[in-house]
Amino acid sequence: MSNAALPHRPDFIDLDWRGRLLRLELAWVGAAASKHPMVVFLHEGLGSVALWKDFPERFCRTHGFTGLVFSRYGYGRSSPRPLDEPLPPDFMEQQAWEVLPLLFSKLGLERPWLLGHSDGASIALLHATRFSERISGAVVMAPHVMVEPISVESIAAARAAYVEGALRERLARYHADVDSAFWGWNTIWLDPAFRDWDMCALLPSIRAPVLAIQGEGDEYGTLDQVHAIGRLVPHAEVLVLPDCGHSPYRDQPGRVIEAAGAFILAH
Repeated sequence: MSNAALPHRPDFIDLDWRGRLLRLELAWVGAAASKHPMVVFLHEGLGSVALWKDFPERFCRTHGFTGLVFSRYGYGRSSPRPLDEPLPPDFMEQQAWEVLPLLFSKLGLERPWLLGHSDGASIALLHATRFSERISGAVVMAPHVMVEPISVESIAAARAAYVEGALRERLARYHADVDSAFWGWNTIWLDPAFRDWDMCALLPSIRAPVLAIQGEGDEYGTLDQVHAIGRLVPHAEVLVLPDCGHSPYRDQPGRVIEAAGAFILAH
């Protein structure tokens, strides 16, 4: 089903995943109809539809795209994850290889573009390792392809800010169950069992176009992350942004809108 043929764009969608019903929050942005494939936005580890703010709308309006933004299970207004149900070490693989195909199939999306940030960027890459022929390509910002000490240190600092500082109050505006969202993400990233997580061996199987973007000042990962993509996915393009931290779409929105839009239009 093409973008223009979508008869209804719901605010929520129900998916039957592993014997449970997940209700996912959706938002549609950009052009009402577009000749280009849908752009699907995949949020960061503590993100949601609302936390993208106006970036998806600005990006899609600039280039005439139609976009889909959704909150993963446990985030935003989607079904909360029970606090006694920890994220498993393969949580990103589950999202990439099971939930995304279910979502795309139910919505009838054909060969969408994936635009992901942080954990969402990793999920986009993992999806491409198995389903390159089903997507048009992927733009990934600050992706994680391995766990680094800098990642663990920054996530430990986030835990302290949540428990002792104002982070919980700030995040509560964006999640129906903020503790579910935060502790699911924070606990697995700080779990010693997750330290060996690494997708590098899978990257050479990616055949879809890839643009990897990272800030020079990324506090959650070194540039080894995007350089690994450039090395293992030879057709991938790598863009390193100065004066930019872990969130290129917030720190350098104009540059990201320009570069990512040009990449999509060129492919």
